[in-house]
Amino acid sequence: MSTSKLPPYTGVGKQRPDAHAEAPPAGKPEPYVPDAELVRAVRLAMFLKRPLLLEGEPGCGKTRLAYAVAYELGIPIERWNITSGSRAKDGLYEYDAVLRLHDVQLEKKGLANDRDPARSSDYVRYGAIGKAFRRTDTRTVVLIDEIDKADVDFANDLLNVIDRESAIPIPELGEHLGPAEGCEPIYIITSNREKGNLPDPFLRRCLYRFVSFPEKEQLSQIVKIHWKNKFDKDAPAAAEEAATRFDKVRGLPNLQKKPGTSEFLDWLHAIDGFDDGLVKWEAQLREGELPYPEVLIKVASDLRPALAPPTP
Repeated sequence: MSTSKLPPYTGVGKQRPDAHAEAPPAGKPEPYVPDAELVRAVRLAMFLKRPLLLEGEPGCGKTRLAYAVAYELGIPIERWNITSGSRAKDGLYEYDAVLRLHDVQLEKKGLANDRDPARSSDYVRYGAIGKAFRRTDTRTVVLIDEIDKADVDFANDLLNVIDRESAIPIPELGEHLGPAEGCEPIYIITSNREKGNLPDPFLRRCLYRFVSFPEKEQLSQIVKIHWKNKFDKDAPAAAEEAATRFDKVRGLPNLQKKPGTSEFLDWLHAIDGFDDGLVKWEAQLREGELPYPEVLIKVASDLRPALAPPTP
């Protein structure tokens, strides 16, 4: 079924009944609780067909938002993890000329495989954007994760791929690649600002939203959804006390690395079930104890202040 005409994103996490076959699996919603401003930013990006650039500290939920959007809208998601060596063209496709030459040599020796050196298409691998462009029955969420890890010119080069009206030629195939009408990708781009601000031309073409770390109430909602989806049961009895203690750890001054949402969920899982859950931590948490600190604390200098009983 075509899903090129999509309903607005609401943030409620309920997947549409006519979801695309390549959408995230039904019945496993992303445990994400966006605020109203973030929901509006997603809807604006979809309406204007502009990339949505998300910044915020690591672990605040930037990446998971993309999966939450794809799940609720019932559309595919393609993830592109950016590295220092990433090139804008890689998001479209990669052509393996070396492998083709290798197969030519094998063919001369009478050794065959499932690739045909006479077919250029056998040596083209499409990237996240290329896969999205090739879908003609739906829009696709394209997650471009941690763009700030790339070379300084990467962001502007990326504009030539995602912000152009004409299709992009693929000389190796003698074809052009571009989105079908009504199937333009929904670009969600994340940055931790590891290398400072992104270039102005790139920023001008994006919608921007800073993602704050979830408040305690949001975190409680995330826990409820996560436990229901992953363990098919209610949130642990110690969830409220754990959230309070976690909030105090994150609030410590001069903490080198603040723990994120995923670390909190792992920590709560350990509190709830490690050693068969024989230890009940509610009282100890209220008294300021920090069980299993290795799950939350990842820098040696942070350990002493984190273990110290919090001030009232």
